[in-house]
Amino acid sequence: MAGVPVAEDAAAHCAQLLRQTDRRRFLAALFAPAAHRPALLALYAANGEIARVREVAHEPLPGELRLQWWREVLGGGRAEEARAHPVAAALLDTRDRYRLPPQPLLDLVDAHAFDLYDEPFATSAELEEYLRRTSSAIFQLAAQILAPISALDAAQFSFHAGIAYGMTDLLRALPRHASRRQMYIPLEVLRDRHASREDVFAGQATAELRAALGDMRAQAHKHLAAARQALQAAPSAVLPAFLPLAVVKPQLRHMERREDDPFEPRDLPAWRQQWILWRASRRGPAMLA
Repeated sequence: MAGVPVAEDAAAHCAQLLRQTDRRRFLAALFAPAAHRPALLALYAANGEIARVREVAHEPLPGELRLQWWREVLGGGRAEEARAHPVAAALLDTRDRYRLPPQPLLDLVDAHAFDLYDEPFATSAELEEYLRRTSSAIFQLAAQILAPISALDAAQFSFHAGIAYGMTDLLRALPRHASRRQMYIPLEVLRDRHASREDVFAGQATAELRAALGDMRAQAHKHLAAARQALQAAPSAVLPAFLPLAVVKPQLRHMERREDDPFEPRDLPAWRQQWILWRASRRGPAMLA
């Protein structure tokens, strides 16, 4: 499968958007082969546009309308509007040139409808299904951009990777979500530790809530280990798609420091993230060790 770049202006727009909204994936894309880099930037930028719908729309109804627009664009509608939208145009060009399966993109849009409302997940299984349709799907499609592998193989390599990465990202975003009474901690996780939803919304780092968050970090570690094992069988060409995963373990360890308040976001410094990604890009299959 030969890499064919999207239009230069659309690629530049996607790159600039990612610098502002998803710097990890932007940096990871820079370590991918140049021929495939514009396609990765298009995929990651579209993911960012869809995932940020609540921040942009603020209310459920306009958010639903934005998601419906993406459904129609991906379904072949609104052709003129799509051509005028640099991210949508770049995504459609990437999808068609790389013959990406359409369903993961449609599932991605549908899954992010959850973000528009404040109802939590009842179980960890529901959270993992959400992450499979969002975070795992992006890893899967990125892998298919980089190598001519089947959707089934790409999904197998991506399942645990997406859950580990997505769960860590949600834990990192806890203060922002809690401030608007939105929660991604499953109710069963809180219940098992006798933690309260209201403590989350009040920003109260109780011992029970800390224990619940510890359980979620343990799940992220478990999925990261499973992702490492799955990627041992992956062709080396797809590994740049999984570079963002290299930040997961350091980020989890950063959260696990005893003095860290889960309601005071402490992301890894930008220089350290860039160093981690550079180091991982040179280690090949051992990048998650």
